[in-house]
Amino acid sequence: MRDVLYLEEIEQAEALLKPQRVEVLRQLAEPRTCSEVAERLGQTPQRVYYHVKRLVEAGLVDLVSERKVRGIHEGIYQAGARSYWLSPRLVGRIGLRKARDELSLGYLLDLMEEVQADIAALDRSAPELPSIGLSGEIRVRPEQRQEFLNDLQTMLQGLFTRYGGAEGDAFKLAVACYPNTTTEPPADHPEPATPPDPPDGPGTPDRP
Repeated sequence: MRDVLYLEEIEQAEALLKPQRVEVLRQLAEPRTCSEVAERLGQTPQRVYYHVKRLVEAGLVDLVSERKVRGIHEGIYQAGARSYWLSPRLVGRIGLRKARDELSLGYLLDLMEEVQADIAALDRSAPELPSIGLSGEIRVRPEQRQEFLNDLQTMLQGLFTRYGGAEGDAFKLAVACYPNTTTEPPADHPEPATPPDPPDGPGTPDRP
């Protein structure tokens, strides 16, 4: 299994447009059969096999071995990588915007739940729990969004490449980017500090 699989084909990216396939892919982080994945997800083996077949065709899942159960050959599958990166040139070309947004939002919610579960499972009695948490707000103009995504992806890809070896302590890195609806956008034209003088008229003293 590779550490990172860089998706450059539109067929690969479209294979992940269904949230159910993302969940199937997550279950295949370890070698499993379709029946085992179906049991964990509460789905039928036939439905899981349909998704696995599409993922195999897209090169995102590999058939690693087979076993014979009651005279029937059963495939054992595993995800092709631990993480997947979407080429910036594919952004905007995949499916409908609503479908992409819903997929991104669904994955983000799953990611938050996964982070919470991982943190809750940490051994609080351990002598050392190295971790770091950062948050902040950035403002990106619409015409700069693609440049921002490219910069972010390049930075993270560099980290994964530099620290993606098989030795050392394993750490999870999760990045979440979403619209901030709790703050008002800055005004294009700030209000004047003092109101303007009233116009001349009846009852108004003449100005020098």
